Amino acid sequence: LSGRLGLWVAQIDPATLRPVRAVAQEADGVFPLASTYKQAVLWAALREVDAGRLAPGERFDVTQASQSLGDYPYDGSNVRDLTERMIRHSDNTATDLLHRRVGLGTVQALADDLGLCRTRLILPTKAWWTAQTGSSPAFLAAADWNKATGLKRARLAAAIDADAQRLRADVLQNRLNTYFDAAPDPAADLRVHNLSTPHEFATLLAHQYLRPGLSPDSLAWQREVAAMGYGRSALPPEVAGKVAAFAGKGGNGWRLLTYSGYLRTTDGRHVVYAFMQHGADETYTMPNTNRAFAWIGAGLKAVLEEP
Repeated sequence: LSGRLGLWVAQIDPATLRPVRAVAQEADGVFPLASTYKQAVLWAALREVDAGRLAPGERFDVTQASQSLGDYPYDGSNVRDLTERMIRHSDNTATDLLHRRVGLGTVQALADDLGLCRTRLILPTKAWWTAQTGSSPAFLAAADWNKATGLKRARLAAAIDADAQRLRADVLQNRLNTYFDAAPDPAADLRVHNLSTPHEFATLLAHQYLRPGLSPDSLAWQREVAAMGYGRSALPPEVAGKVAAFAGKGGNGWRLLTYSGYLRTTDGRHVVYAFMQHGADETYTMPNTNRAFAWIGAGLKAVLEEP
């Protein structure tokens, strides 16, 4: 595996949510999250359902403004449909519809409320790609975007997202192809993407899956949908045979690869993991999946082995 690599694998005490045993590599380094951030959108949406601000049956149509890269859901899809497409198929448009509906700041607040100060979850997918191609006047004018927090970050994010919604998805795709054909500096990714560290994002997942604050119905919804995310089939046999419950998500992009998740073992232990690769030699990183899970699997075996 090439480029910058980060890893955090930890057995978690379910009472305190603190690590009992952990394996780490650049665990406090900041990395682009790519699509693994979509787990946070799922959590935020379900909290909004429980608060009565989002109805499970609310339906959404796809417009030119809301369409992001890749496939997209049928018009009339409801919230449950969108959550499943977002996690199972990593559908970017489904994610953006939910992210905007619950509020950009609502997703960001999940990290802020936990004190995860290096974690940025505020931009929908179309917005970060629009910024990356230089197609957002608001982003280009915001020299301090990367350091912005609180209300200032919220205002800038809303302006960047408004620019994104004025851009057609096919135009954005062409601009991204041109941008990456020019061999850009990977450091530029850290200005535009949603970000976290392996340790911080795994901490967020520990709270999401062990102390989510959800109603029984929403807890079951989260459990069912989160299990659709990629990762369980890639676990090493020594670990897979011990898994009683799983939640996961992966993400990839130009020279980016991320995998993160949570598992409960048959003997009642709780484990979270976050793997991040940035600046890989390969433009298309999905072929690195087996190597990534060899590393994740080694960490899982280490924290689950008998002391």
